[in-house]
Amino acid sequence: MKIEFRVDSRVIALGELQDNVTARDFATLLPISLRLLDYDATEKIADLPRALTTAKGAQVWTPVAGDISFYAPWGNLAIFYRDGVASEGLVLLGRLVSGTQALQRPGPLNVRISLAQPPHA
Repeated sequence: MKIEFRVDSRVIALGELQDNVTARDFATLLPISLRLLDYDATEKIADLPRALTTAKGAQVWTPVAGDISFYAPWGNLAIFYRDGVASEGLVLLGRLVSGTQALQRPGPLNVRISLAQPPHA
């Protein structure tokens, strides 16, 4: 499933969701408007309106720039624009395929995340 991140009406990033229960649950929230906040000079995070379904217990993995994830302990979305550190409770939702640099802008970023629109012929 392809998704897009918009600021106003401009697409700033594109992503692709994984085929897993948590990513499919996230897709049911779309379209969604979120205020992304900087966290640890590594990622943008945002509260979600509800916790997402996860398939199994806590996992530990090391996120890399471009990863779109759900951080189960806090119930928030985390989009990495730099490589992160090993964290327990991260669930990979997908990957940015373009626009990682747009998320590196310091400060809050108001975005609308939606399913990507097919190109017009």
